[in-house]
Amino acid sequence: MNEAALTLEGWYALHDFRSLNWTAWTAADDEERAVALDELNAFVQEWSGVEEAKLGSSAWYSIVGQKADFVMMHLRESLEELNKLETAFNKTAFARFTSKAYSYVSIVELSNYNASGDNGGDPMQNPHVAARLKPVLPKAKHICFYPMNKKRELDDNWYMLDMAKRKELMYSHGLIGRGYAGKVKQIITGSVGFDDWEWGVTLFSDDALHFKKLVYEMRFDEVSARYGEFGSFYVGNLLDLETLDEMLKV
Repeated sequence: MNEAALTLEGWYALHDFRSLNWTAWTAADDEERAVALDELNAFVQEWSGVEEAKLGSSAWYSIVGQKADFVMMHLRESLEELNKLETAFNKTAFARFTSKAYSYVSIVELSNYNASGDNGGDPMQNPHVAARLKPVLPKAKHICFYPMNKKRELDDNWYMLDMAKRKELMYSHGLIGRGYAGKVKQIITGSVGFDDWEWGVTLFSDDALHFKKLVYEMRFDEVSARYGEFGSFYVGNLLDLETLDEMLKV
C-alpha cells in the first residue's frame, strides 16, 4: 500500500450558491423588499465581528452566468457553526426569494507534499502555517471556484504513484501557482468524505483574466494534464452592502 499524504486541517468551509427568483423579487411590494433587505444586511454585518474575533471568515460574490446568482463562502471552526449559518440565512425573509443552486462542504487543508513551514513542533505555532489553515478571505474583486479529483484510471492512477513521485510532481505543479503570487490568492479545501469531489479550489484576484491564464498554464503540467479531473467552474464579482443594494434595486 502506498504512503498516504499527511494533511493539516484548519477551518471548515461552505460554499453556498443561491439563485434569486427575480420574478418574485420584482413582484414584491416595497415593504416586503425593505424587510428582506434589512434582515439580509443584519445577517451580513455579523460576519465582520466573527472575522475580528478570528473565529472565521466570510465573503459574498455575485456569480456571472446561469449556474447561480450569488455565493456566500464561509469558513468556521466547526461543521455545526456552518450548519447554523446556513439555517440562519434560510430563516431570513430574503431567503424566501432564493433557491439553492449548489453547495460544497470541505475543510482548509495543507499536505506534506510541500513540507515547508513544518519545523517539527506544533505547526499551528508557525504563523505562516496558521495563516494558511485559518485564512481571512480576501475581498478581491473576483472569485473563481471549482472542485477537482485526482484520477484513478488504469495507468493514470494518482493513488498508485509512490510518495517520492507525487512530491516531485506536486513541487513542479506548485511552481506555476507561485508564479502568480501577488496576483491570485488560492485556498485549497479538502473534501474527501465531505462532498462529491476530493478538493475544492477557490481563487481570488482583482483581475479575472488571471484565473484563465493560471488554469490554462496548469493544464500543461502533468499533475493536471494526466491526473486531474475538474468539475464546474463558478466565477463572479465581489458584493458588499453597496453593490448588493445596486444589484437588488427594482
